[in-house]
Amino acid sequence: MDIFKFGGASVKDADGVRNLANIVRNYKKGELLIVISAMGKITNKLEELTFAYLAQSDKVHAILDEVKHFHFNLIEELFEEKASAVYDDIANTFVEIDWLIEDEPENNPDYIYDQIVSIGEVVSTKIIAAWLNESNNKALWVDARNYIQTDNTYREGKVDWDKTKQIIQKDLLPLIHQNIIVTQGFIGGTSENYTTTLGREGSDYSAAIFASCLDAEALTIWKDVPGVLNADPKWFDETEKIPQLSYHDAIELTYYGATVIHPKTIKPLQNKGIPLFVRSFIQPEGSGTAITKDNNPLPVPSFIFKVNQALISIFPKDYSFIIEENLSNIFELFHQHKIKINTMLNSAISFSVSVDDNEVKIAELTQALSAQFTVKYNRGLELVTIRYYNQQTIERVTVDKDILLEVKSRHTCQMVMKNKA
Repeated sequence: MDIFKFGGASVKDADGVRNLANIVRNYKKGELLIVISAMGKITNKLEELTFAYLAQSDKVHAILDEVKHFHFNLIEELFEEKASAVYDDIANTFVEIDWLIEDEPENNPDYIYDQIVSIGEVVSTKIIAAWLNESNNKALWVDARNYIQTDNTYREGKVDWDKTKQIIQKDLLPLIHQNIIVTQGFIGGTSENYTTTLGREGSDYSAAIFASCLDAEALTIWKDVPGVLNADPKWFDETEKIPQLSYHDAIELTYYGATVIHPKTIKPLQNKGIPLFVRSFIQPEGSGTAITKDNNPLPVPSFIFKVNQALISIFPKDYSFIIEENLSNIFELFHQHKIKINTMLNSAISFSVSVDDNEVKIAELTQALSAQFTVKYNRGLELVTIRYYNQQTIERVTVDKDILLEVKSRHTCQMVMKNKA
């Protein structure tokens, strides 16, 4: 049994859906479960709809109509005269949003977010399951919310692994013997049957959950790149594909911000020894990248860029050191304000961190920190992480830059930088 995961870019239009069906048709190995994201940029559009609804903007219905028309037009292009049954199913699915936005928002905004944004995955998978059947691939649509069980932490649902595994093996496994299963990434369900999401870009994680609970032979994530590259093409003109990397290196790269794989994806696969393949839906015949237990170092240095960074430096107000008690208080405040630290460095009298520059959250955090500490910060910075660095790679990325913070370990160098004045 294999697990395939297709992201929004792979199904952004009718040609993408047809291409997915061709990839599935050419799969000859055995049983298959497919995890699919919302189409194209629909998640962004549904986020826009959510925030407009929460603000009671007069744009709410216009945004929802735009989302509906995108899917209805795609249905007509795919199914032509046979579109009516699929059209009705999708129209009924959107009724869930229609009902919700009829009244003023009263619930937790994160709860509302999950109920609206999750519809993108539901609609996408219903269309694709219908098309797979239309193109002679016997497919069965199933609702991931019935299988991936989470707590009530909306927008960051924490998976109940024991319950999830039990339900998947009892109720889902028998279905896979008879059909190609089509289900959603990104979403789960609570014990009260409310919808949760697993965090932005969480469809990779969903695929890893299914792979782990089903003891799959492999998970393949289909991307618009030929595999895992050693740098984002947005930043480097010349990039190299990495043919193989270890679970450990994959975890390190995703932790530092590599976007090709969701950070939570690797660990469930590593625990079961399930290989992960990253392949191109544009050139599906390519070998892609294999992520396995083989612990070989990367053949080339890898570069990860994070822009829009803020550097926060924290100092005791008295003459004390930054010791365990102070660090405990500092980390507690970062946790309370839901600010993730991207890199950090402490000395005897200071503690400096680089974080994503969210103006509102940082203002609230610095105000809270200022009760105990002196706080200074710089904004508009970039964080560069080099895995398997050397001096040449450092010089390559620091031209015309001032380095404000540098952290090195045996294999990794991180630098917070700004452009020279």
